[in-house]
Amino acid sequence: MTLRLHTTLDLAPGPLTLGKDQSHYVANVMRAKPGEDVLLFNGRDGEWRGWFDTVAKSGVVVAVEEQTRPQAPESDLWLLAAPIKKDNVDLVAEKAAELGASVLWPVFTRRTVMSRVNTERLAAHMIEAAEQCERLTVPEVREPLALDKALAGWDAARPLIFLDESGGGAPLVQVLAELPAGPLAVLVGPEGGFAPEERELLARLPFARPVGLGPRILRAETAAIAALAVVQAVRGDWNRAPRQ
Repeated sequence: MTLRLHTTLDLAPGPLTLGKDQSHYVANVMRAKPGEDVLLFNGRDGEWRGWFDTVAKSGVVVAVEEQTRPQAPESDLWLLAAPIKKDNVDLVAEKAAELGASVLWPVFTRRTVMSRVNTERLAAHMIEAAEQCERLTVPEVREPLALDKALAGWDAARPLIFLDESGGGAPLVQVLAELPAGPLAVLVGPEGGFAPEERELLARLPFARPVGLGPRILRAETAAIAALAVVQAVRGDWNRAPRQ
């Protein structure tokens, strides 16, 4: 299987020298050899094919040859999620990237247990997921913010659907069918659910809609993944250009 790498460098035909950390990953973790093919993407220039020209301790050089897929628009889908314990939040970050989220925004709620979020670790998980799932961009990980502050400057042109564990929301598929195509955000609360005052705040916002995922109470990470999977199935990017 051809190795696929995200880079922040511009992509065009010619030599490209990978950074220190990525060179270590290619040479010592993946044990790539000179002459092996590689695919590169940066979120701006599409996907490019090349081959490893030099694999050494001093650095890895890729001979970039040709574009295999042009850059194309992807879903403008935000996931706002209350931080949960390490392994589970890592899982949410990974699956959010796979399921088309463009932004992961940790938000602190009244019942959030975790007080710190390692955004660098989450970003690393999302890069790995983007490399694996063949998307052309890496989601943005925003700095954590209290829920009320995140909502205070909200653009009403982006509908916000929040998972209402109390059972007061319409089915997610039904709500998606009623919303226009375009920007969207999904909000998932913590393990203990939203506090009553948070639910009241959301109910007063004209751009917010409560939704349900079925008759069972789901874990926070399960709810986030399930909601994104439904959105991806209903509104996902189905017109991906084939690789040349």
